[in-house]
Amino acid sequence: MNLLTSLAIGILFAAGIYQILRRNLIRAAIGLVLISNAVNLFLFSAGAYTGIEAAYSTATRQVSDPLPQALVLTAIVISMGGFAFVLSLLYVISTRYKTSDSDEVKGLKN
Repeated sequence: MNLLTSLAIGILFAAGIYQILRRNLIRAAIGLVLISNAVNLFLFSAGAYTGIEAAYSTATRQVSDPLPQALVLTAIVISMGGFAFVLSLLYVISTRYKTSDSDEVKGLKN
């Protein structure tokens, strides 16, 4: 199970890097989301397997650490706010320059 999880995290991260390196700005935004999901999955999987019971359980056995769950929840909220900002920038760029290709957008280099 750990091998499958680490393989999924690696594939998500590699796909995100590949999409960020493309020239299309929309694909770069999707790559940003993929990388943030890969990082969240990594943080969650790194701290999720230490206990037997869930963090919100009232059992007397060993309880999982709730800190990684809280960190991932916070990271999800922050990444959604950042993605909304990136989408608004993409909207402004696409309406102003009528393209989503980063090479055809003039005026960003100055």
